[in-house]
Amino acid sequence: MALRLDEIVAALGGELNGDGTRLVERLAPLAAAGPEALSFLSHPKYRKELAASRAGCVIVAPAMREAAAQRGDCIVADDPYLYFARLTQLWKARHGRPPRPGVHPSAVVEEGAQVDPSASIGALCVVERGARIGAGTVLESRVTVGEDCVVGQRCLLHPGVVIGADGFGLAPHQGAWVKIEQLGAVRIGDDVEIGANTCIDRGALEDTVIEDGVKLDNLIQIGHNVRVGRHTAMAGCVGVAGSADIGAGCTIGGGAIVLGHLKLADGVHISAASVVTRSILKPGQYTGMFPIDDNAAWERNAATLRQLHTLRDRIKALEKSAGANDAAP
Repeated sequence: MALRLDEIVAALGGELNGDGTRLVERLAPLAAAGPEALSFLSHPKYRKELAASRAGCVIVAPAMREAAAQRGDCIVADDPYLYFARLTQLWKARHGRPPRPGVHPSAVVEEGAQVDPSASIGALCVVERGARIGAGTVLESRVTVGEDCVVGQRCLLHPGVVIGADGFGLAPHQGAWVKIEQLGAVRIGDDVEIGANTCIDRGALEDTVIEDGVKLDNLIQIGHNVRVGRHTAMAGCVGVAGSADIGAGCTIGGGAIVLGHLKLADGVHISAASVVTRSILKPGQYTGMFPIDDNAAWERNAATLRQLHTLRDRIKALEKSAGANDAAP
């Protein structure tokens, strides 16, 4: 299985410098690539790796054209990482095994569920009554789509995904808990990808909503009545508590937590392992984590943090006293 460089450029564009008849047998990172492989350079800081790489061809930005050409064959593209992403799609389309439309014999599609004929329902999946699966959508093995939930077109749900489990709704009563029945559903838009073992809870009254183009990594928890805006992406192990409203074009790093009933504006980017405790209404990068340190230093710093409020009040009092002294004749 191989592609010629001129075939790649004909399909994806870019400027080829070198031998168009060169065959590419695999895609590989710079350090591991051999003469049969095609790689990419996404950042100038890896320039030394470019010079040392044995890759048969490298995708580079215009600024790296000369350095790449001195090394050997290259494809020049405005955004090498994006070009590489599209190349992986081309490679899979040419060499991969596309999912077969239809329902696997071991899957269960309950009466009243609707599955588009072009959708693919994998082994041991369950699609409950009233659920709808859109055109071209792929459910890999062991996916569950709960009652009345909707999955749009061209979505990809990886193994173990659960759509429409009950949200965590409980009312306290005399030292015990009374379950609040979850009467909403989940609505997922088009072109959404959901990673393995991710769970999206159904709404309590209204629906939980995942808009078009959202990308969710593995092991993410989305609570009931959450709304996630178009083209937002979340890395692994993110937790979003109930009724949070996350805007479009946001990114949330791995292990981050968004507390319930908060709002994140469009274009908000949360660093990994941060805990979002208040609404963020202005686009930008936000971080909320305590830096790792040896334990003794961490404990001292944590003790100091607990006194920040008192220290602030003392500083204000000192500033006020100093101001009064300056004003005295």
